Amino acid sequence: MEQLKVLVVDDESRMRKLVRDFLVRSNFDVIEAEDGERAVEVFFEQKDISLIVLDVMMPKMDGWQVCKEIREYSKVPIIMLTAKSDERDELLGFKLGVDEYISKPFSPKILVARIEAILRRMNPSENDEVITYGGIELDKSAHRVLIDGQEIDLSFKEFELLSYFLENKGIALTREKILNNVWNYDYFGDARTIDTHVKKLRSKMGAKGDLIKTVWGVGYKLEEE
Repeated sequence: MEQLKVLVVDDESRMRKLVRDFLVRSNFDVIEAEDGERAVEVFFEQKDISLIVLDVMMPKMDGWQVCKEIREYSKVPIIMLTAKSDERDELLGFKLGVDEYISKPFSPKILVARIEAILRRMNPSENDEVITYGGIELDKSAHRVLIDGQEIDLSFKEFELLSYFLENKGIALTREKILNNVWNYDYFGDARTIDTHVKKLRSKMGAKGDLIKTVWGVGYKLEEE
């Protein structure tokens, strides 16, 4: 099996070693960076990084700025690590295009499991499924979405969210169920995480965004035609 490359960015060498050791045991190729500036340099030097584990508080350039710079050029999955648990920081991370948000201290085994889950969905081995519905075409293997024949640019989580809605069209989905299926883990954050992603997804879908209905007191539903 080909080793996938993960960039681990943290100014604490002990934290980098902890994450690296667990990832190496799971057959990942690990590249390290000790600050934000070096992280950006390494990312553009390497070209083939599959995922980034990114600390927030770092010298020279913090994790938010690193995320902004990389998101201008790439949709590579980013898992943000932070010592803070403030929901405002969490929502900011999602708005910037962070795919997962993990507060320190955390279980390295859970971090590896989340990385593996994201990469499995990003790189389906035998899944060439294309879902078409109401002018929407979602190609899972190519990770591409067309609206009335025009490709739209979605983040990883927006893509997964739309995929989940399409697979469950006509069904009212609670925020808890969406979090557990799209994020793939029990999630203890605020429900506004879902609301933020749905708002951005609707906006990118244009008129088709109206197909995603708010079910008051429950969550959301992709309307059947």
